[in-house]
Amino acid sequence: MLTVEKIGGTSMSALSDVITNIIQYNRTGDELYNRIFVVSAFSGVTNLLLENKKTGEPGVYHRIAKYQDFHQSINDLIIKLQDINKKYVPLGLDLAIADEFIETRVRDAQHYLDNLANILGSGYVSKEGILQAAREILASIGESHSAFVFTNILQNMGIHATLVDLSGFHDHKSYTIDQRIKHTFANIDFTKTICIVTGYAKGTEGIMREFDRGYSEVTFCKIAVAVNPGEAIIHKEYHLCSADPMLVGVDNCVPVGFTNYDVADQLADVGMEAIHPKASKPLEINNINLRIKNTFEPEHPGTLITKDYVCPSKRVEVITGTTKLLIIDIYDPLMVGNVGSDYQIMKVFYDMGISYNFKATSANSISIVIWEKDFEKKLISELEDLFEKVTVEPVAMVCLIGSNIDQPGLLAKSAGALASKGIDIKSAGFALRQVNIQFLIARERFDEAIIVLNEVMGE
Repeated sequence: MLTVEKIGGTSMSALSDVITNIIQYNRTGDELYNRIFVVSAFSGVTNLLLENKKTGEPGVYHRIAKYQDFHQSINDLIIKLQDINKKYVPLGLDLAIADEFIETRVRDAQHYLDNLANILGSGYVSKEGILQAAREILASIGESHSAFVFTNILQNMGIHATLVDLSGFHDHKSYTIDQRIKHTFANIDFTKTICIVTGYAKGTEGIMREFDRGYSEVTFCKIAVAVNPGEAIIHKEYHLCSADPMLVGVDNCVPVGFTNYDVADQLADVGMEAIHPKASKPLEINNINLRIKNTFEPEHPGTLITKDYVCPSKRVEVITGTTKLLIIDIYDPLMVGNVGSDYQIMKVFYDMGISYNFKATSANSISIVIWEKDFEKKLISELEDLFEKVTVEPVAMVCLIGSNIDQPGLLAKSAGALASKGIDIKSAGFALRQVNIQFLIARERFDEAIIVLNEVMGE
């Protein structure tokens, strides 16, 4: 069975485990082949190139964006990537070849970036397009590096591995991403090789323009659609579990065996991404099943996500949530019976490019929940120009999610569990399809809420 598989950055940094638990696990000879692996950059590398995903600490990109000299940052980058190379010499990496590859690639990128910086400094062109190109160039380095290292190690182990570099670094043809994938894979016999593919793919549309740091999953899904595998697989450093084992304890949760793409979207909406929801749509539309596996437990089948799965029994599959939200309450006594209040609010959000993940209404108020990182003071000032009172409050959201949770008493049971711990519910809601019951609570009660809901749902 042909498979398309993705290996994330944390797993890639544990390359010895990847080789043992994924490449070689229960396979010998020709069984090793007929597999396409889309790889992320080694853990932390994209942070150096762009910015730290969690802290926002600037990388090389931000020096360019601020019109600063970035050459020393480039030199430091080469040293750091070559230090990473040294870690994989015991696995069989040819250090001299790997070091030469990455220095050449980064210096070539520096040449492009110098040209972009000069154009940017002239003031004659739009800053947005130039900086977007700089992000694309820098991002491509991380995956080109990890894919080259991985391929070199496998080849030195006597495994037939093919490096598939979709970064198009020295290719000036105007391919879309789909065209580049089709062209690059056209003459590869998958039954005779393992393909190691860069998670970054160059295309005329710019893969980072819409997806930014989620681009490797886009590449993964586009390849899957192009080759129509028996299964698409994502290897992560953890299982997709019924609750966070770090909060509720390993013995108080279980890996989710089966679910559907709708549930996967609900999880992504609160930051518990099995896969980026926009990236997964091609898989769902083309009826390609997705499996989430734990790199460090290869014997476990993981979670199988399909288009039409419905849990045979009525139960909550996942209890999760986030503390990184704000609730914005818009009040005006003239709302009642007035057509268009909701439209006015949504237009402000649309014009500012801010998405929301929860909304509740009453006669004279509408409450909307957004990610704290998306908040701008201008949003409040524009809403205040239209309505009498706007308030903002930090909140947490806890969710009960599942493909078949439509059962009498579930809302009362879960609300009662929160009340038993004195946890006040600020707002709550669910859509008619009932795949996700959401409670808005104080941030400081989040951990406690997850624990008590997990206890009650397990009874």
